[in-house]
Amino acid sequence: MSGLYLHIPFCKQACHYCDFHFSTSMALKSRFVEALTREIQLRAAYLGPSPTLQTIYLGGGTPSLLTAAELDTIFAAIYQQFAVAPDAEITLEANPDDLTPTKLRELAASPINRLSIGLQSFHEPHLRLMNRAHSAQESGQAVRAAQDAGFENISVDLIYGVPAPTHALWEQDMAAAFALGVPHLSCYALTIEPGTVFGHRLKKGTMQAPPDEFVAQQFELLLTEMARHGYQQYEISNFCQPGRESRHNSAYWRGVPYLGLGPSAHSFDGHTRQYTVANNARYVTAVLEHDEVPATVENLSAQDRANEYLMTSLRTARGCDLAHLRDTLGVDLPAQHGPYLRQLQTDGWATLHHDVLVLTDQGKLLADHITLALFQ
Repeated sequence: MSGLYLHIPFCKQACHYCDFHFSTSMALKSRFVEALTREIQLRAAYLGPSPTLQTIYLGGGTPSLLTAAELDTIFAAIYQQFAVAPDAEITLEANPDDLTPTKLRELAASPINRLSIGLQSFHEPHLRLMNRAHSAQESGQAVRAAQDAGFENISVDLIYGVPAPTHALWEQDMAAAFALGVPHLSCYALTIEPGTVFGHRLKKGTMQAPPDEFVAQQFELLLTEMARHGYQQYEISNFCQPGRESRHNSAYWRGVPYLGLGPSAHSFDGHTRQYTVANNARYVTAVLEHDEVPATVENLSAQDRANEYLMTSLRTARGCDLAHLRDTLGVDLPAQHGPYLRQLQTDGWATLHHDVLVLTDQGKLLADHITLALFQ
């Protein structure tokens, strides 16, 4: 199995919480598409001879800003260089304000068969606080319009932990999302990163981070409501109806090799990780004028690979396979951290059955802390 990720680094405006790489200037968009199609040619051999792509994911940024002609150009280059499985999952991230009837008809006529729609909230003041480009009304309208256009495989993003006097608004957001009947929901806690607008406000004292207890309570509400509505938590932030996991993201968490294209994209071939420069102008110039991808390659040691496996696997419902960690990556976790593993089980933070360590709901609240304690 192989996956392809394409980073589309353009947005209409900057969300106040976002620290991903993007530009609000569209001046380089046409040249970027040209460079991206060239990078597809330059790196087609990265995944080995004759790979068949099982998943393709256009992320960003805001991939829904691409025109139909630009999407056609990109997909033509992909299909020219790769075999694509007939049942490949092909996802496009989209903002609600882009999903006009015309845009949805164009997307439905393309190879895209899954939409990931960034709603974030159905509450207008929260959308304005986060500087989202769409309105609360557009949140629901966009999903229903996508369904009417023939898209059934839809994921919706929500953000919790937004400062509020009670949990009522979060409960309303969840209820509105469930009413849409989409098969997949991604729900992320609001994090305030340095370099973002929220980060600057926090530093100046004009904004306060939500209390940890408040965020934890909203996470617990999330788990309760997801289970009540028949959604399975297969990764800490991701929930789906049975059998409707994101195949692309699930492959990341299992350590499957993938190729990432575009500025700031990461690639992984099983032994090395590659990071492309997070600068649109430098990326376009290097690819189009010098026929080279401006990227840094990191050779992963066995320790690096073990830590990555720990970090990703402990976030999933599958858990961490201690036999795989021992036999494939050379790390005997019970031998190194036996007392700590027993303590995790005693405290109710994890279970250990048949050599598979799985975090409980309480343990998921402490996932980062637990993972760091187990790192090599």
